[in-house]
Amino acid sequence: VSFELERGKVLGIIGRNGAGKSTLLKILSRITEPSEGRVTLRGRVASLLEVGTGFHPELTGRENIFLNGSILGMAHTEIRRKFEEIVDFAGVERFLDTPVKRYSSGMYVRLAFAVAAHLEPEILVVDEVLAVGDAEFQKKCLGKMQDVATSEGRTVLFVSHNMAAISAMTERVLVLESGQVAFDGRTGSGIASYLEFGEQVAGYYEAPSRILDVPYVSKIQVHRSSSVHASGADLTISFAIRHPGPVSQACFAFHILNQFQQSVVHCWIYDCDAPICRSGNVTFLRCTIPRLALNVGTYSLNVHL
Repeated sequence: VSFELERGKVLGIIGRNGAGKSTLLKILSRITEPSEGRVTLRGRVASLLEVGTGFHPELTGRENIFLNGSILGMAHTEIRRKFEEIVDFAGVERFLDTPVKRYSSGMYVRLAFAVAAHLEPEILVVDEVLAVGDAEFQKKCLGKMQDVATSEGRTVLFVSHNMAAISAMTERVLVLESGQVAFDGRTGSGIASYLEFGEQVAGYYEAPSRILDVPYVSKIQVHRSSSVHASGADLTISFAIRHPGPVSQACFAFHILNQFQQSVVHCWIYDCDAPICRSGNVTFLRCTIPRLALNVGTYSLNVHL
């Protein structure tokens, strides 16, 4: 794994679980020694790798701000100057004099991120821990990281499984696969490359030829009309549902997901009150979405019965 990152740049690091993302960050943070090779860092590093790293459970939130700041190499006066700002950002003022062992994991992350981001490191290293925080705090953290990189000219390394956050935060990503760099380049291409690992998107699906004793979707076909309008193209999806006997009640739904696994279309049918055709133990459903406007990208289909 070899790369260079300039001052003031944000690098996203993505990959499957076990690809080596956290190990790479631990090496960069000097927690783990590399078995070979070397790391050259110019500047003070603040790491947020695990919930509560550098916190003492018996100490209060107030005491831990000073302790964590000292561990990160800050002077006492520097911590005092930033103290109110850190507390305000973390939003844990009511619990400042409570031992952190009584904090929830979300409160831990709030305080840890606030300390790491406000104590002015030249390099900020953030692992997936932000996923523990609530949606509002995640948004706040992403905004702060962008400020740290753009306004303050600091360097950020950001590991996440949230592709929307990676896309919003970074212009360059490193895709790791089995401890090696599988891709290093522009974020859009990197995300597409990562999401395609082991996946082939096709317009046709057929279940293995077996007869189950419960209803199941046995075949799907996707057709897109060749005539594309300014507002999109007609999309028709046909489903075959095989069932061992008559079905008295059914609920059927499908989602179209974008490359970030966000649902962009959601259709559902209750009691099969829809365009259907029965042939023996197979029910056929067809759904046409006129002039469906989708951005360029790779989409997947999730079906629920």
